[in-house]
Amino acid sequence: MRPGPRALAVSQDRLAEKTFLSGLGLATAPFRTVPNLEALGPALAEIGRPAVLKTLRFGYDGKGQAMIREGSDVPELHRGLGGGPMILEGFVAFDCEASVVAARSVEGAIVAYDLCENEHDRHILARTHVPARVAPGVEAAAKAIAAEAIEALDYVGVLALELFVARDAAGEPRLLVNELAPRVHNSGHWTIEGAQTSQFEQHIRAIAGWPLGSPARRGRIEMANLIGDEAEEWRDILAQPDHSLHLYGKLETRPGRKMGHVTRVFAEPPRGV
Repeated sequence: MRPGPRALAVSQDRLAEKTFLSGLGLATAPFRTVPNLEALGPALAEIGRPAVLKTLRFGYDGKGQAMIREGSDVPELHRGLGGGPMILEGFVAFDCEASVVAARSVEGAIVAYDLCENEHDRHILARTHVPARVAPGVEAAAKAIAAEAIEALDYVGVLALELFVARDAAGEPRLLVNELAPRVHNSGHWTIEGAQTSQFEQHIRAIAGWPLGSPARRGRIEMANLIGDEAEEWRDILAQPDHSLHLYGKLETRPGRKMGHVTRVFAEPPRGV
């Protein structure tokens, strides 16, 4: 089976995921297991506030999590998330959120697209910029982390690694791994127009046992998700010659639902750091 079941088992459980990543020696937000409400108080005392309480499963786009601040009604927040086993994570003050979309072949070859800089609106990915506004060393480190994780999972196919770009005590850039996504990823949709090989083609190449394609960019990229009724502007978007529109064919428009995306590819050189 490609990708293998281990990647799903690790990534669909937040505690298993953080344990896997920290076991590789990769930096993550501090975390504690919270099997029940009684364990939440001691965990919160260790992690401190603000902190993020998350369900172990079925969380995406901000679902299945709640911020705990000074004065928060902690038992109520726990109940509001279903009252089951959870994970408590320390809040990360970051410069930006980023992601690496990488692929690994049957033979073990690994390629990675350039680092994506992501902007979220109400926990939903709204915009992606490539290249990310980080120093070259930060991008190289992010790609190395992605390669380490994809290799450790013996993964075949496309996988995305979501990261926080933060600062250490000396003010130097520091990467913290947030999540794994064992699939083609929203932040990689720009590759359809913006890369030599799209992430979708790359995934098929990998699982079919074919050589991986070039991840080279065709220019500077800006991609915007169409969320909710933003997709109703499709006619205006189509009228723009430099806009590439993708609608997902969803029959119902709802607030917070990703309905499509728009990609623009610019010939200008990469943005400065």
